[in-house]
Amino acid sequence: SLFSGKIALVTGESGGTGIGRSISFELASLGATVVIAKMNEGLLQYCQRCGQSVGECGRVVAGPSTSIRDEDQVQDLIKHIIQKYKALHLLINNAGGQFVCSAEELSSKGFQAVVQTNLTGTFHVCRAAFEHYMRDNGGSIVNITLGNRNGMPNMVHSGAARAGIENMSITLSQEWMESGVRINCVRPGIVFTESGFENYGPAERILPSMPAKRFASPEEISSAVVWLLSEGASYVTGSVVSVDGG
Repeated sequence: SLFSGKIALVTGESGGTGIGRSISFELASLGATVVIAKMNEGLLQYCQRCGQSVGECGRVVAGPSTSIRDEDQVQDLIKHIIQKYKALHLLINNAGGQFVCSAEELSSKGFQAVVQTNLTGTFHVCRAAFEHYMRDNGGSIVNITLGNRNGMPNMVHSGAARAGIENMSITLSQEWMESGVRINCVRPGIVFTESGFENYGPAERILPSMPAKRFASPEEISSAVVWLLSEGASYVTGSVVSVDGG
């Protein structure tokens, strides 16, 4: 299998029908052991239903529930993985969140909360993974951002944080390439999930302006992530891949 024997960490809420779950199970189906930093009840039940078929190649397991905003918790998470599995080959930073709010009404506290969760939290995880394993052993990191590169009204906090993640990823890819660490971003368009509708609004308002005239599926995002993690992308680093249907 493509990722046989590989240890992967996926941050963020990875239950329901979202991107995190799709990434987790695609990696597991290709042989990886996937550690979830925030296992919810929906994913736990899904693991129980699908564990046998996934277990033929890899598996999805719960790690310590972690707030990536808390650097000490992140350090504990990475140390736990290294101690238990002796490696961390693949990192997918899928944790994040935002809420709809105009810049005029957005409080400083609300702005900082989104930046800390998305940008600062992603940095915490990247640096801890590098410090405890990847500096000496190499690895591959994919950071999930958001398809708002041209701006998005009522999402100034998220736009600032996601742009920061992308530039941070490019910078880290240059600093850490000598250690054999590749870092890339995937920038999803609107994905057919509950959180997608919360962020972007009713489908009938959005679809006419979309060239593809449909939303992406989580599986279309996870396919790009898996490619970037794989040896098929061994010479790809510092890239931002848009998966947005145009």
